[in-house]
Amino acid sequence: MRPFPPEAPVSSFKRTLVTSALPYANGEIHLGHLAGAYLPADIYVRYLRLRDREVLYICGSDEYGVPITLTAEKQGITPQELVDRNHASIKSSFADFGMSFDNFSQTSRPIHTETSQAFFADLHGQDRFRQKTTDQFYSPSQDRFLADRYIEGTCPKCQAEGARGDQCEACGSSLDPTELIDPRNAQDGSPLELRRTTHWFLPLGDWQQKLERLIETHSEWKENVKQYCRSWFKDGLQDRAVTRDLGWGVPVPLPDHEGKVFYVWFEAPIGYISATREWAATQDDPEAWRTWWQDSSTRLVHFIGKDNVFFHAVMFPAMLMAHSEDYILPDNVPANEFLNLEGQKLSTSRGFAVWLPEYLQKFGADPLRYTLARNAPETRDMNFTWEGFQARNDNELGNNFGNLVNRVFTFIHKYFDGTVPAWSEEQMTDLDRAALAEVEADLQKWADHLERFEVKAALEAAFHAGQVGNRYFDESAPFKSRKTDLERCGHSLGVIVQILRMLCLMLAPVTPTAMEKLWSWLGMESDLWQGGWEEGCRPVPAGRPLGKPEILFPRLDEDLVAAEIARLRKLVEE
Repeated sequence: MRPFPPEAPVSSFKRTLVTSALPYANGEIHLGHLAGAYLPADIYVRYLRLRDREVLYICGSDEYGVPITLTAEKQGITPQELVDRNHASIKSSFADFGMSFDNFSQTSRPIHTETSQAFFADLHGQDRFRQKTTDQFYSPSQDRFLADRYIEGTCPKCQAEGARGDQCEACGSSLDPTELIDPRNAQDGSPLELRRTTHWFLPLGDWQQKLERLIETHSEWKENVKQYCRSWFKDGLQDRAVTRDLGWGVPVPLPDHEGKVFYVWFEAPIGYISATREWAATQDDPEAWRTWWQDSSTRLVHFIGKDNVFFHAVMFPAMLMAHSEDYILPDNVPANEFLNLEGQKLSTSRGFAVWLPEYLQKFGADPLRYTLARNAPETRDMNFTWEGFQARNDNELGNNFGNLVNRVFTFIHKYFDGTVPAWSEEQMTDLDRAALAEVEADLQKWADHLERFEVKAALEAAFHAGQVGNRYFDESAPFKSRKTDLERCGHSLGVIVQILRMLCLMLAPVTPTAMEKLWSWLGMESDLWQGGWEEGCRPVPAGRPLGKPEILFPRLDEDLVAAEIARLRKLVEE
């Protein structure tokens, strides 16, 4: 049997920089966040590592803005205390979920202040900004200017109620607060008044032609991303404010600008750069960040939800263009749609969500990673149900994958002293060759799909490979040949071990905890994530001792699942 390394795509890139949208440090992570910006990115990053590609995965918590100050005031603590606490909790939950960031930073750290202020100063020194005195909405009831997202009204484009001051979620239009019909305070519904204030603006229209070329030269981008961008280009890009009148944020580094900070969507994307600089410092090479941001052989990929397309496909690239030609631009922005819960939109205000820390107290990470990946909202909104979650775990992970592993390993330990039985190319039957060829084809499909960020389709290929393995076990029937032809029985089991080896590769990015166990049980010598690809594409030799298996994917506690369903139903009834 020949080694089978799936073909890699031809690329001029030497390395890949992957970012996930910075989670806002005003609360915990929920399933909608995971399905959109985080799990797909982690699966892709783990795939690249598995294939021995050079990759850096950067993220961190977004820690400035009015929501932070309001929450801190309610809790009687400082904004810094709030974000430090939430950052630690988010980071811990991500780690328990299996997220494999190379660095998870904070935008309130000094290195981010330094990086974003220097970026602003470079643009200011090139006269990239326009200073304008404009009318901004002020809340008399709260004695403060309001951030765009805390202003709501009727969308002027689609007439939807509840549009925010920066964007209408109903139609996806990017808005200015003054465009809203009947604007009001989103928190208490109180009236607002306009007051004069001076701010700096980035004229996005100056970069529209280059941005249009960026989008049109990447035909492989998701259709939803391209359509959003084209609609904004059609309307003409407007000047975008990069400063705000707030007390909590990165201070504007100019004289006579006390009380003014950067707009969060100006400085937050720069957080990707500051987090990379922070990582470089840990490598004893402070300038190493430039290789990842200023080398044309680096590929930049932003994983986000569809509500962040404007800021990652338009605003941040415009900022990079305005700065200099030194910075690379995003090669892809795989934006995902939204995840609904039990057929309804998630609502954090009502508590109609599944929060990651609470989930992890009751269930394991792998079943959720698998279920969200199988149900990924890649091209349309998808739905998570607890019954579906239980079915994915028990029927697919347990019966399709886990049961195959358990049957094969138990059989080998019982009848072949726990070592891979003798098998060879000369003994191959048409049944053997057909099964191996089918799984090899699935492995190639799996790789091709992940290269295109198609997690759902990749996992479908892995699921099919599991079905092939189970079918081969039943058709080769080692449980029968053991009594009549022990040599043939051992050969069949040796073939199934090769199928398990390939299944381990395919499932590793999605269910890393379980597959690291299987990798060890298969007696692999290399680290799965460092050198594992080369070994995983070679046959497992006869005579190798195998580890003693345990249940890879335990069945879920039905009472716990029922309790979660009841909790959500109660919220709906209220």
